[in-house]
This record gives sequence, structure tokens and C-alpha cells, in this order.
Amino acid sequence: MFYQLIDTGNSRSFSARHALLESAQTDGDVVIIIGEKVGHALQTLDGSERKTAVLIELGAESLGMHTGESRGAEGSNLLGFSRFRLGTDEPTRLVEVVRQPGSPATALAAAKEIFEGAGLEMAVCGDFDGRIVDRLVRPYYNAALKRLDEGLATADDLDMTLKLGLGYPEGPIALLERTGLEHHYDMTHALFEATGDPAYAPARRARVAKLRAETKA
Repeated sequence: MFYQLIDTGNSRSFSARHALLESAQTDGDVVIIIGEKVGHALQTLDGSERKTAVLIELGAESLGMHTGESRGAEGSNLLGFSRFRLGTDEPTRLVEVVRQPGSPATALAAAKEIFEGAGLEMAVCGDFDGRIVDRLVRPYYNAALKRLDEGLATADDLDMTLKLGLGYPEGPIALLERTGLEHHYDMTHALFEATGDPAYAPARRARVAKLRAETKA
């Protein structure tokens, strides 16, 4: 399937060369918009309603921020997506595609063909801030940081216990420190603001890391 790519700069999903970028055409049945200014590019896109699908890269926000919402029946050929990426780590092969109640199957099928054709794996989720992975793992990371503050165990023992007990390749404290606690703050802060759920309230150590990063900037 032919697709057009509009890159607005500073994409977190595609920050380096990738097959998806290199296979793009000057026009196509699908338009993919990536980068930090997708909203502006979407507003200026001509003929979007005639495309099989328009795929826009999301941050932590919901797709409804770009489409608007109406009576729980929203949905069009416009889908959101994001490759899961933890902090400074490279983006993973997982692409979380966001659909709305009225999203057509043809748009989802087009997204699947393009993403899987570029060597990625696609998961589909409803229109929720943070999507699947961040909603599941951020409370776990927060809990580990809080238990460290409470003195339940040392960072090394917390990490070792979770690695050996649950089979994780890396403990949560080491993982967050390696990929940037300030990035954990950014995502948990966004989710807490969106949901009000205390499980997403940024842990103290993440707040400290964020303030320190801002002081250095």
C-alpha cells in the first residue's frame, strides 16, 4: 500500500532511520504524520477525508484531543499511534494504534498492513491517554520507587528480587535510572493529570529527577 509521510520534527516513535520512513511516497492512500507538530499538520492537510486512513503520532494525549468527541460515537479514518519507548531507550517494535468507537475496519487494516510491512508489531487499543503499556507499567514503577523510599529494601535487593521472582530482565530501579527518571515523571504526571488516579501520581524520586534536569537545562 502506498503512503505519504509528513514529518514535523522530533518524532519519538521514529527518531532514526527506519524502513517505514524509507518506503514512503509523495502521495498515497494513507497519510502518516509524525513529530511534535502533528496537530498543525493535520489542520492543514487537504483531502484527508478521501484517504483510506490518516495515522497521526500521539504523545500521552488521547486521539480525541485532535478529533473532538461527540456522544461516544466519534470515529473516522483518523487513527492515532505511538511506538512504545521507555525514556532514552530506543523505540521498541510495538506500535500501539488508537481507535475510536466509529473507526472503520478499513483504516485499521491499512495501518496493520503498513506497520507490519515495516517490521513492526501492532496492538489496537481504545482512545485512552497513555494507551496500554504505560497505563499498566507506570503504577508498578511508582510502587517500586515508593518502597525504596520507605526502606523496604535496598535498590539492589528490590531489583534482584523482581528479576529472580518474576523473570524480568532488568529491575525497575535500574531500568528507570538508566532510561531517565525525569521521563518517568513526564508520563506519570500526564496520566495523573488526565485520570486523577493516585496510582499515577509521580513518585518523589521522579519529581526530584525532573527538577534536577530542569535546573541543569
